[in-house]
Formats: sequence, structure tokens, C-alpha cells
Amino acid sequence: MKKILTIILLKFSLFGATIEVGQSAPDFSLIDQDGNLHQLHDYIGKNLVIYFFPKADTPG
Repeated sequence: MKKILTIILLKFSLFGATIEVGQSAPDFSLIDQDGNLHQLHDYIGKNLVIYFFPKADTPG
């Protein structure tokens, strides 16, 4: 998960992608703790909260 997030952040920082207020977020994919793939476009029209937390027994 950490590797995927790092890749996503690098992708957006390298190409200067920014999101302005009111713009839609670009589509992306994340894998949850159970190994299930979640894609942003699967949640169109739904409220979505994405919460990242540290792995157990690691400093916050």
C-alpha cells in the first residue's frame, strides 16, 4: 500500500497535476488491507472517505 501511494504521489508531483476546488479527482486505484482493488470510478455518485493509517506496530 505504501509503495502504491508513493507511486501515485510521484506521478502527480512529477507532472505538476493539481486539482482546483470544484474539479473532479483523477481516477486512481488502491488495494485495501484484504487485497481487494478499489477504483475511484466505482464510487461515482457516492460519498467516499479515504483514510490512510500507519501499519500496526509502526511509528505514526
